[in-house]
Amino acid sequence: MLLEIKNLEVRYGGIRAVKGIDLEVGEGELICLIGANGAGKTSTLKAICRLIPSKAEKIVYSGFNLGNARVHELPQRGLVMVPEGRGIFAQLTVQENLAMGAYVRGGGDAESQYATFPRLKERRHQIAGTLSGGEQQMLAIARALMSEPKLLLLDEPSMGLAPLMVAKIFEVVRDIAARGVTVLLVEQNARLALEAASRGYVMESGSITLAGRSTELLGDERVKEAYLGEARSA
Repeated sequence: MLLEIKNLEVRYGGIRAVKGIDLEVGEGELICLIGANGAGKTSTLKAICRLIPSKAEKIVYSGFNLGNARVHELPQRGLVMVPEGRGIFAQLTVQENLAMGAYVRGGGDAESQYATFPRLKERRHQIAGTLSGGEQQMLAIARALMSEPKLLLLDEPSMGLAPLMVAKIFEVVRDIAARGVTVLLVEQNARLALEAASRGYVMESGSITLAGRSTELLGDERVKEAYLGEARSA
């Protein structure tokens, strides 16, 4: 397994936001973590990246114990996160944002990102803060790919985007996974996430309540009723 998590817990004061979850991501997989707002999905990603305090029996990435890691070490090891809200450098150009993505590992190929996101090439000299929301999401993903990640964590990439742009973003996510980059996707759009992923986890109130192949979860009556807008069959 590329990523192994056992008994992960996150607390905010007296509130247990993540309640001892187990999660595994194999190399080359596209895995989704779905659930409602406040389920603990983003806290899980932040805990993996050491952005918030947590405790766990095990958080191991590529044989490395993340419990001992510092945040700045993770991109050097190929673990990169695209946060909810994108986190681009709004005052820099598209091209400068991409260069920042390549800085940590000294690699990256802007032309390959422009091939994936032609719209970014058209706007490569434009200030990033003036891009549309969808273009900013493209830039955030492209900047992350500039560091040539082994494991890419995506937090709500479709949030706030128009349907056509959502479709484009998911097309790109599937393409990234097809190239061999392992992806852990947190997403509220359960149907699109499960259709893109090979396996999924359902998170409710800080706990993993269901896990399995995406096809199984798409056919699960509980998932249909709670996340796909389908009434439970009689």
